[in-house]
Amino acid sequence: MSRHQAHSERNDADWAELVSPDRRHLLLGVGATTAAIAATTAKPAEAGVKQMAPAGAYDPHVPPPASGTSPWGDTINEATPAPKSLRPGEEELPSKPQPFTRITSYHAHIYFDEDNHYKAALLRQWVMERFHVELGNWNLEPRGPHVTPSFYFGFTNDLLPVLIPWLQLNSLGLTILLHPNTDDPRADHLDYALWINRTQPVNAYRMASHVEPHEVEKILSNTRPTIVPERA
Repeated sequence: MSRHQAHSERNDADWAELVSPDRRHLLLGVGATTAAIAATTAKPAEAGVKQMAPAGAYDPHVPPPASGTSPWGDTINEATPAPKSLRPGEEELPSKPQPFTRITSYHAHIYFDEDNHYKAALLRQWVMERFHVELGNWNLEPRGPHVTPSFYFGFTNDLLPVLIPWLQLNSLGLTILLHPNTDDPRADHLDYALWINRTQPVNAYRMASHVEPHEVEKILSNTRPTIVPERA
């Protein structure tokens, strides 16, 4: 007989001894006694008192349901209407294109947050060193239609073919809104806008859809550039 076979038969003998009739009776007796003790010491659940969950179990907080009727009424049976236009106030297609000379200048809005503000500071420095623009101040809180911190600079039409590719290559991953300045500020921000990198919401629906010619944004440069923009 091999050593492995002898060890296996020894284990079988141990298990047979463990569950022999005498030992089985002893084990069952101990289990019954333990159950009886637990039953006599357990406190009956009181009516209306929530029992504690086992240690480590998740006990969700479920507030009582609200009573009353929704102020929205019977919305589940509402028909689905088709909006007249995605552009508020525009109900039909124009008969001819708009003249491009409506655009007198542009704004570039650079958005940032607490995690990438240092990138905005570097981009701002690069812009003021290289371009004649009207540089605005820091908006550390949402201002106007812009829902996050930002800064902006305005520039005239002649810089458009230079600044668009320059910003595309030097955005540092920041979200940038480029929009023209016309007599329709709302459409400037919502319909005529260009974006570099990703887009984000612009809360411009309450802006005026028409302003007088003298109210259209004018660009008054306040930077003193000392560096000629780099060329390949």
